[in-house]
Amino acid sequence: MKENNVNAEELQRQQQYISQLEDILYLRAGNKQPAAFVRTYGCQQNVADSEKLKGMLEQMGCALTEDKTEADIIIFNTCAVREHAEDRVFGNVGELKALKKKKPSLLIGLCGCMMEQQHIAERIHRSFPYVGLVFGTHVIHRFPELVYNAVTGGKRLIERGTDDGQIYEGLPLHRDGSFKGWLPIMYGCDNFCTYCIVPHVRGRERSRLPENIISEAREMVRAGYKDITLLGQNVNSYGKGLDTDISFAQLLKSVAEIEGDFRVRFMTSHPKDASKELIDVMASNDKICNHLHLPFQCGSDRVLKQMNRRYTREKYLEIADYAKSRIPDLSLTSDVIVGFPGETYEEFCETLDLIRRVKFTSLFTFIYSPRVGTPAAKFHDPVSHDEKAKWLGELLKVQEEIAAERCAGMVGNSYRVLVEEQAREGVLNARTANNIVVEINEAPGLIGTFRQVEITEARNWILRGKVRN
Repeated sequence: MKENNVNAEELQRQQQYISQLEDILYLRAGNKQPAAFVRTYGCQQNVADSEKLKGMLEQMGCALTEDKTEADIIIFNTCAVREHAEDRVFGNVGELKALKKKKPSLLIGLCGCMMEQQHIAERIHRSFPYVGLVFGTHVIHRFPELVYNAVTGGKRLIERGTDDGQIYEGLPLHRDGSFKGWLPIMYGCDNFCTYCIVPHVRGRERSRLPENIISEAREMVRAGYKDITLLGQNVNSYGKGLDTDISFAQLLKSVAEIEGDFRVRFMTSHPKDASKELIDVMASNDKICNHLHLPFQCGSDRVLKQMNRRYTREKYLEIADYAKSRIPDLSLTSDVIVGFPGETYEEFCETLDLIRRVKFTSLFTFIYSPRVGTPAAKFHDPVSHDEKAKWLGELLKVQEEIAAERCAGMVGNSYRVLVEEQAREGVLNARTANNIVVEINEAPGLIGTFRQVEITEARNWILRGKVRN
């Protein structure tokens, strides 16, 4: 399968909508520059999608605002991975009713993964009549057209379930950061884990052409980006379906060979096809962060099979051991689902054992959340939520002990960090290449720069350090 880019005709068609919207939105805003508010829920891929939406909104003449009360257009880019994220969206959309009443011309739009689910779209249509635009994950390139139809058609517009299997290049982009950036390399997922809704809402795997990715990475480096994250639901599947014979490891190597002072990281890797080639490439280039996010989800082979993860506990440990042997300062992080339907306490204890063996830097942990439309939502689930919460507490205690021990072992060592943000007055947050936060007492002028820091104190998974002159 060859990558399909937006052709010149389609780009020109969307540009025509943008040109018309500049005047229309100006008038709707009361003969002044319209303001747009975009809120993003969920993963980094959603963040990257929102950056495209913001880029197109700017071309429509909008100023971006962080205050939704000032906005003439409000867009919520939603996440469907867990029930809690969906509940937050519904609650926050409900709060917009008063704004719409106060400003009838306000356009409220919902997009993203939630909107690709039929039952969600129906609920939005039924319960939130003031939402004027609903669209899914596959039509971002048509955003100007959708906005135009929503503001001129006089009717509510819903556009979902229209995956054409293509990748669209050449869209405008407003990056949220100036030195840290996201770089999608592929879209969709073919894994169909039984608990996961992503393949159903994001579609099948589609890889961008390597030359387009490398070109965008070069542009980011020239623009001053110091930390670039390559994004995909499963980056290890990159290249599948392209005419070009290229693996993710080869792509990563090519990006790391770009001239400039920057570092590159990636997420997410699926253990079933994490290769020794990838680990070897990571070990061979100093620009590639010594951080591997490798979700194992559960330590029980029976549960892994029920999850359709397609690897075993032994396979996961083999990958982790090889990675740690090749990259001595490697930081391993992971995702864990606690209380998958049918999981017993004894099987949960296998997860605890795996955590103790691998000694992860940190874990992203979740109590199982059923997703409508996934096989696991129909599995028998006899364990109560309260019992699962107790298991989670037990897991967190184990991980806290491991993280505290690891961080304590870093005291006295020196690391190159990227200074990222102001944490509080007089304190900045910096991040090591292996993704550990270090607090430093410095002025904000250091934000966006690399510095050498000596670790002076460890507090669980947060370190304190001193900049070396």
